[in-house]
Amino acid sequence: MPCPGPARPPRLYGIVAYSRRFRIPLVAITSRPNSTLAREADVTLQLPRVTEACPLGLAPTSSSTMQLVMGDALAVALLERRGFTPDDFHVFHPGGQLGASLKHVSDIMHTGEAMPLCASGTLMSEAIIVMSRKGFGCVGVIGEDGRLKGIITDGDLRRNLDAALLSRTVDQVMTAGPQTIRPDTLAVAALEMINTRNITAMMVVREGRPVGIVHLHDLLRLGVA
Repeated sequence: MPCPGPARPPRLYGIVAYSRRFRIPLVAITSRPNSTLAREADVTLQLPRVTEACPLGLAPTSSSTMQLVMGDALAVALLERRGFTPDDFHVFHPGGQLGASLKHVSDIMHTGEAMPLCASGTLMSEAIIVMSRKGFGCVGVIGEDGRLKGIITDGDLRRNLDAALLSRTVDQVMTAGPQTIRPDTLAVAALEMINTRNITAMMVVREGRPVGIVHLHDLLRLGVA
């Protein structure tokens, strides 16, 4: 008969031995207070012994759910204790939908020459050209102080469509005091604002002055939806 092999060490033996060797604090979550893990741990969080939901009483179901709840509770408590912010989360979780939703508007907005802007007093014949070239379906109107006075959208054009439209100034057609957004707004919050207002783009302003524009398609490409 073949000789039996050496006895296999407990499954957590390596972790326990490593933590003890290098004096790494060890926290055990277990329902067995007399187990090797519990005896060696610095802190033991004891879970109640319960009957598994598995009809055979074999597969970990109730016990695994309790461990999940305990782990989530510890994670949330630690987040609050350390004052963990969305920015911190983004540093450690930059990928996937969660990472995308934690980007700021400043990370994805269009700036500089890409912005559809024209000065107050500009004729609509010129403003429409700017609006068409930039491709955002709108054009922002800037006052002499550099602040955003209003915005002209496709809807404003339809409401003012007549023979005299091209000879009017942007001030006569624009919607004054348009909805704007800050550069430090989270992308997921920007998507909610755009959806709530039933628009497709928003001007990004800092102290009333336009610094960019963000479009619904930018947010969808980012994957925050």
